Amino acid sequence: MPAERSRRRWDEDDVRVRPNPRGSRPRTKERPVHADAVPAVVVAVDRGRCTCLLLEAPGALPAAGAPRVTAMRARELGRTGVVVGDRVGLVGDVSGQPDTLARIVRLEERRTVLRRTADDTDPVERVVVANADLLVVVAAVADPEPRSRLVDRCLVAAYAAGMTPLLCLTKTDLRPSREVLGAWAPLGLDTVSTHREQTPEGLRIAGLDALRERLADRVSVLVGHSGVGKSTLVNALVPTAERATGRVNDVTGRGRHTSTSSSALPLPGGGWVVDTPGIRSFGLAHVRPEQVLLAFPDLEPGAAGCPRGCTHDEPECALDAWVAGAGAGPAGQVRLGSFRRLLRARTGEGED
Repeated sequence: MPAERSRRRWDEDDVRVRPNPRGSRPRTKERPVHADAVPAVVVAVDRGRCTCLLLEAPGALPAAGAPRVTAMRARELGRTGVVVGDRVGLVGDVSGQPDTLARIVRLEERRTVLRRTADDTDPVERVVVANADLLVVVAAVADPEPRSRLVDRCLVAAYAAGMTPLLCLTKTDLRPSREVLGAWAPLGLDTVSTHREQTPEGLRIAGLDALRERLADRVSVLVGHSGVGKSTLVNALVPTAERATGRVNDVTGRGRHTSTSSSALPLPGGGWVVDTPGIRSFGLAHVRPEQVLLAFPDLEPGAAGCPRGCTHDEPECALDAWVAGAGAGPAGQVRLGSFRRLLRARTGEGED
């Protein structure tokens, strides 16, 4: 009997089929290149759905009237997150018709990345916006009182992201702007002052034209804590925005969140502005001292003599001796003080 069994010819009935069909699926590491993917830019993200504007060319700014396409991240992107400002490649239905959905299959390299963490010990970075040129830090001179440490943190984030910072002071009719500008004067920041005023034609924002000039033909991000008038500025810059506005709490002196998500809006004169939700903290656990030093090119040569791993805010730092020797000119001590103030804001020292 064993001899007969060994001489029997095998057929398909002898093949054991696995009950799990995926267990026998052929695997490959090759991925489609999607050469026909349509270039687009993400202007809003809501619960996994991305609103994208189609681009005429990959490196161009989107036109205000460009077709809007709803898309979702393709599985092949893995855990890669998509944020406002990302330049992507779309496949599928890109007609923009209702109830259609495209797929984001490619994420272009980000030119600039504005990041934040939940606090100064959180290792998880959260990307706020990508590929922006200008970070507009909005702060009120009063009602609510300016939080200088939070402004400093936003400036540090701008320097680390490779973005140009702009300080926009609001409600300057309640208090002269010069009373709060002294803390940032040594940084050489570009500043704009605005306030609301009543005219025969109606309510308008004084200083808005100066702000428009700086935002023209650029991608700008507005950040600031709640109640500083950020959404009011956006509505004035983009009349069709209709962003919700609120008021400052009389008891706490703090504003209330009105914007709940980031959104990119086209400026009538060219360019885009990204309105972000109001922030109460801006964690900078991801920022290194060297990244802040890049914003102080006049101090960089003095750091060459620092010990390895120098925090630039310790007794062994070589910047003190270098500045004392007139290495950075007459303003060296003031600039060094401003630099170290930003470093301390990065670690949360003296947070207000």
